[in-house]
Order: sequence, then C-alpha cells, then structure tokens
Amino acid sequence: MGDDQADATRRAGTKSCGQPTRATVRDTYDRIATHFAATREYAWPEVETFVDETAGETHTVGLDLGCGNCRHAELLYGADLETVVGVDVSRGLLETGRERGRERSFAVELCQADATTLPLTEDSIDLAVYVATLHHLPSETARRASLDELARVLDPDGRALVSAWSTAHDRFDATESFDTTIEWTLPGSETVDRFYHIYAPEDFERDLEASDLALLEWELSSGNCYATVVSPE
Repeated sequence: MGDDQADATRRAGTKSCGQPTRATVRDTYDRIATHFAATREYAWPEVETFVDETAGETHTVGLDLGCGNCRHAELLYGADLETVVGVDVSRGLLETGRERGRERSFAVELCQADATTLPLTEDSIDLAVYVATLHHLPSETARRASLDELARVLDPDGRALVSAWSTAHDRFDATESFDTTIEWTLPGSETVDRFYHIYAPEDFERDLEASDLALLEWELSSGNCYATVVSPE
C-alpha cells in the first residue's frame, strides 16, 4: 500500500493490515455472530429489487451465499422458490440464521462451507445472492475462486447478484483497491478487527470479467458495487 493510500485509509477510520487467513475471518465472525446478526435486520433495497425483478416460475432453487443471519434467504423464500440454501463459513452466523428461520417461519437449508469450495452440484442454483461477502475473502485467488464456484453451481438459465464494498463509498478517500480492517464494537466496548478488501469499481468489474461468470450489468449504489451475472453458455 502506497503512502497516499495508507493516509486515505487512516482518514477513513480504518487500519492497514497484513493478509489474514480464511480461518481467521471465520473465527472473527464466530466471535461477533450474535451481536452482528442483531444489527442486520432488513434486506438491502438493491437485493429486494433484484429478487423482485428476477424471480419467476422457472426459478425453483435459491442460494444465499454468505448468508449470515439469513435476512436475504428470507427474501428468497418469500419469492416462492421451492428450496432456499444458505451457505456461510461461520457456524455462529448460521445459528443466528437458523433462529431467524424458526422465529419467522421460513425454510432454509443451512450449510457451513467456504465460498471457494461449495458443496453443491453443478447447475443446481436458479437464483443466487452473493452480497457483502466477496470483500471478506483475504486474497485475490480466493475471491476469484469463489466467483468461479458461483458460476459452476449456477444453472445456465439462472442469475445471481454479486456485491462488494467500494472505494466509491463516502467513507473512503482512496481511489485504488486496498486491504484494511474495520473495527466491530461488541457490548462492553470490546473491539474486533474485521478484514475487508475494498474494491475500486474497475477492479470489481475486472475480477468478474476474469471469472467463469458472464457479466450482464453492474452499477454503484450506496457505496457498493452490484453486478448481475449468469453462468456462461
């Protein structure tokens, strides 16, 4: 990270960081799972729009990749899909999703797995949301592998929405992609560092185009990059 970019990171209230392991990322979210899930009540408007505009009679199996507390799995269930699968690397977050499903009476099949190695068969998913998770994978190799895995499991007629945090967010002054950590404050004022890869928009587009996915369109909204993708023909 160059000096100018490091200065921008500090001005944003974040910290430059070494590259953590995926196990470290998993352990971080296991540690903060209950408190984190309590702050994630509602589906994002961009995800609601995608599901409303995309879900149809031919879509029967949905995937919430990086499901957390299943707020977006609940949205997929409400779109009358026959089956909704929620995948997350954090067992703690999956437990919050299981509890949400019980409390709100929606069905979701939960699975603990890494986004780079999904335990799903090829062409098995009709509609997927991969939201606010890609940027937590700590290496370019892992991020690309997760996009390729999404392409592998997505049905040829299926669609997916992919999102990541962007340098376009007004929290950041940097214009190039960078790695950082951002503190999560638990009750009692204990802080836990969370890893992020903050995408420059052009790098987000580049990673998608370099993956096995086919990019239909992408946009910036609320400081995040959103892309609609399909499996290549």
